[in-house]
Amino acid sequence: MASTLSGKLDTEVQIKAAAHDFHDIFCNKTHKISTTSSDKIRSCRLHQGEWGNVGSVVSWSYVQDDGQVKQAKKMVESIDYDNKAITFRVTEGDILNEYKYFKMTIKATPKSDGEGSVVNWTMEYERMHEGVAHPEALLNLATKVSKDVDSHLTQ
Repeated sequence: MASTLSGKLDTEVQIKAAAHDFHDIFCNKTHKISTTSSDKIRSCRLHQGEWGNVGSVVSWSYVQDDGQVKQAKKMVESIDYDNKAITFRVTEGDILNEYKYFKMTIKATPKSDGEGSVVNWTMEYERMHEGVAHPEALLNLATKVSKDVDSHLTQ
């Protein structure tokens, strides 16, 4: 029987930018996110490895909706260049105070009409206990950051 503590949330964000440009920011130019979304992402630094490589570790400092600044180290678990997808797994940080396991996949798909893209965020996790909320606040943050990156790419 599957644990009721495990979960999966996802959302779609409509953007004007090309899917390959959006994917490139999250894959190869991740450090630019703290510039394009500075009120939400305080810093994004390469901790280990090289940008755009599986196994690389990126340190993030981000601001939640309640104004609290949080830290996370995320390892690049997989990159699918053909499908414009990247998966990060949290290895250290505040998220792991509430979740035993947390990973997120970001996939950008060109719209069929050729005008912009659809970004899918999927978060898979296991909460420490029933008192831990599902990570809707992090999904909301992901949506806002996506819109900021889109604005940067289309200005």
